[in-house]
Amino acid sequence: MNYADIKQYDVANGPGVRVSLFVSGCTHHCKECFNPETWDFQYGKPFTEETVKEILEYLKPEYVKGLTLLGGEPLEHENQKGLLPLLKKVRKKYPGKSIWCFTGYDFERDVQGRMMGEWEETAELLSYIDVLVDGEFQIEKKDLGLAFKGSSNQRTILVQESLKKERVIEIGGGAAGEGGME
Repeated sequence: MNYADIKQYDVANGPGVRVSLFVSGCTHHCKECFNPETWDFQYGKPFTEETVKEILEYLKPEYVKGLTLLGGEPLEHENQKGLLPLLKKVRKKYPGKSIWCFTGYDFERDVQGRMMGEWEETAELLSYIDVLVDGEFQIEKKDLGLAFKGSSNQRTILVQESLKKERVIEIGGGAAGEGGME
């Protein structure tokens, strides 16, 4: 797996100050994507054990609220395999920090309906993710007033609660608590 960038202090991609990892590789190719260079799986730098250590160190300060995964596409199979060891370590070392993931895939159709049946990594990866922003960016539905998403078709999903209740629970959708908002 390669990655395009790591932002040590990011306030645009989830609540609070976060560490954001932009992975390389995406097959969606959304019209007017803000990161088209990350479509190429070979773009950027190799994701190594040193990269994992760097991210864990960036997450150390108490004021850092969590980790955000973006891209490219974190849920491409190659990227899931690369991200799984990182998420295991983040969850073990920083259990109180939230993990957000942005994906162009649809939660029910693609992630649950296909990936969980095809790839052994998907279910475990989801077990570490608190919030998933799903759906391809659609320029026709672009809305600058939305928090943490670019177009109105995208949803901000509380993953663990959605998996337990076997239906999508969105932040602000009447779910008990705000599980991943802290």
